[in-house]
Amino acid sequence: MEVAVTPPQPTIAVTGARGFVGQAVVPALLAAGYGVRALVRASGEDLASGVVKRAVGDLVHADAGALRDALAGSTTLIHLAAQAHRPHGAGPAARAALAAINADVPVRLAAAAAAAGVRHVVFASSVKVHGESSPAARALREDDPLAPADPYGASKVAAEAGLARVAAETGLRVTALRLPLVYGPGAKANFAALAHAVHRGALLPVASIVNRRSLLGSGNLASALLAVLHADAAAGDGADGARFAAYFVADAEAPSTPELVRALAAALDVAPRIVPFPPALLRAATHLPGVGARIARLVTSLAVDTTAFRTHFAWTPPLSLATGLAAAVGQRPPR
Repeated sequence: MEVAVTPPQPTIAVTGARGFVGQAVVPALLAAGYGVRALVRASGEDLASGVVKRAVGDLVHADAGALRDALAGSTTLIHLAAQAHRPHGAGPAARAALAAINADVPVRLAAAAAAAGVRHVVFASSVKVHGESSPAARALREDDPLAPADPYGASKVAAEAGLARVAAETGLRVTALRLPLVYGPGAKANFAALAHAVHRGALLPVASIVNRRSLLGSGNLASALLAVLHADAAAGDGADGARFAAYFVADAEAPSTPELVRALAAALDVAPRIVPFPPALLRAATHLPGVGARIARLVTSLAVDTTAFRTHFAWTPPLSLATGLAAAVGQRPPR
């Protein structure tokens, strides 16, 4: 009697497995039945049960041979590790360190992946390759000009260019996902600051703002990555070889700032405290040193068109903004 043999699920290599995004992505991969291999600094790092660890040291200084060996046997590399926020200081050393982490490391990893026989690299890029705002009349599209407004955005532009070069030279497939602000359990920086302000009842002068800001819940990001892997499995070895493609991924909803504050307040089960304030004065405040950039994120639009990704990968965000925010702040999701 013949015994059916179930082929092993592909092994997915992941960087940044312990980070905020990785903590949503890795469990989703495991739940979907994939083997997960985490590239970590040291073998003692604590990860979910079932994850195979490969210690490679600091990715900035990791040996190319060590990276190749750590990636061997993987079908796909999901590169999440990055410096997500502005480094301390704005001098040449800080910019060089940011470029090393966000631009040089992805390119070195892609080259090692190609040498190891990995077929596909999925890279967590950023909407900030297009700058800090979207056109007044529409959302950003992937073919809009690249116009980074700060060293972080510039580092992601450099990474995409380097990855496209590796793809052209080696036949490696590279998919760059240009992500807006990602929120979820453990989110820090701007999202955490806004959630804290709403929770403590701070009076926010945002009621008069009319804008749109695309966001991405970490659960929706994990779902999008699974959609990419599912497309790989469906295509098999017939997938296109040398190809670089970039896509926007975001929640279905792109709330205005006052809508986001109200939604956060609902998730936190507090009353929103927002008041009108002349938008012209808020826009003028965007030029103030120290706080201008933070105010600009409240006033301007930064919306993205996800049609290309949703169509190509047959994907729909499974989680609403309300559900994602409830998960992010540790509340029960709405019924």
